[in-house]
Amino acid sequence: MALPSALAPWAAATLVFVASGAVLVLEILAVRLLAPYVGLTLETTTSIIGAALAGIAAGAAIGGYFADRTDTRWLIVGLLLAGGLLALLTVPLVRWLGPGARGDGDLAALGITLVALVPPAAVLSAVTPAVAHLQLHDLSASGTIVGRLSAWATAGALVGTFGTGFVLIPLMPVGVAVLVVGGVLVLAGIGLGATSRLLSPAVATGVLAAVVGLGGLSAALDSPCDAETSYHCVSVKADSARPSGYHLLLDDGYHSYVDVDDPTHLEYPYTRWIADGIRSTSRPREPLDVVFVGGGGFTLPRWLNATHPGSHSRVLEVDGELVDFVEDRFGLPTSPELRVSVGDARIGLLDVRSDSADGVVGDAFGKLALPWHLATAEWTNEVRRVLRPGGLYALNVIDYPPLDLIRAETATVLDAFADVRFIASAGPDGLPKGGNVVLLASDQQLPEATGSEANGASTYEHEAVESFAAGAEVLHDDHAPVDQLLTPPPRKS
Repeated sequence: MALPSALAPWAAATLVFVASGAVLVLEILAVRLLAPYVGLTLETTTSIIGAALAGIAAGAAIGGYFADRTDTRWLIVGLLLAGGLLALLTVPLVRWLGPGARGDGDLAALGITLVALVPPAAVLSAVTPAVAHLQLHDLSASGTIVGRLSAWATAGALVGTFGTGFVLIPLMPVGVAVLVVGGVLVLAGIGLGATSRLLSPAVATGVLAAVVGLGGLSAALDSPCDAETSYHCVSVKADSARPSGYHLLLDDGYHSYVDVDDPTHLEYPYTRWIADGIRSTSRPREPLDVVFVGGGGFTLPRWLNATHPGSHSRVLEVDGELVDFVEDRFGLPTSPELRVSVGDARIGLLDVRSDSADGVVGDAFGKLALPWHLATAEWTNEVRRVLRPGGLYALNVIDYPPLDLIRAETATVLDAFADVRFIASAGPDGLPKGGNVVLLASDQQLPEATGSEANGASTYEHEAVESFAAGAEVLHDDHAPVDQLLTPPPRKS
């Protein structure tokens, strides 16, 4: 049997570049597609990456096998067309399966990834060995050919990775980005099929019709997001009990409550506990300088400005598009009294002057997990640097029994501050029953009464806190397994 003619070197390089790049684009976009349903944690991200790698490995093996046994040009055309159509199916599949997976976490992320991402990853990863087989007509140059194609495939993966994070996600909604990827793959397949005279106009028209149909299907399935930022799927849910109240959801979790008419209304208990801590360490209506780590709906900064006129809030928020959304949706009054610094809080806090803040409030989360680099002793020492003598560090942490994360974070804060209390809802055994726990810390003795009992919680004094954290490991930048220490809430039956 005559060997099929090789592609021009530039064409072969282009095909492996595009196919390999598309796999990495889809892998990153899958993280964003799944986040509204299963959240975004180290485990869910690991599940997605692992499943994608399994598809890549399977595709490489299968592609090489069939390249030895079929017309290779036909195979490449088919892989590009099938890969493009399967890519276009990822959005409908995730939006069909996602709502039923809420609350199932890591297993749900893995299961949906196996269904939605592994097939296109496997098909597209078969392109490189198929192209290599087509080009290998001279064994004396086999090393050069395989090495060059491998380099172009890796380059495509790199461009796909950086391009998705720095260009595609900030530029367009995830569904549109997937449509672009699928369209490019299909056009590459049609182009190769047409130039090789392997694809009739009727077949090409049918494939394009399928692209339009799948694109329309994706558009018809409602996105769970009111807005997509570079970090979150953002949605708003009105509170039927308060006409001016709204819940702000980030990905699959309730994040903030905003009362646009009454900034003094704090709906969530943990926000009232933090407010109790601030009130207990300051005089009524005394102007304060407070750094807020995490903005969300800006509930507490708005409360501070309303209850302590003349206060200055500095909010460290990583998601600038979320700030814009909140400003437009809720009329966030940014001003010299309420300043927002967009960027990672670990870096942003370095720009805050020493001994300049009466309080630092930590309320930043990735789903339920406190970001690990905002949980360590090194971070806590930076917080202490920023605080004035007697200043308050109030930190919101979420965990459930056996409370390993709370214990470790409490031990970490105890290592830096002279007095540490925490406020939590107590269980029958007297220990926190799980959910939000607010740590209050200072380099001076804190007032015994915070008023938290009136807000449905118990205040644990310093001795009880030390006993609770006894034996727990202090978290450091070198070892802070926050995601592994966190126990998720029990599933509702």
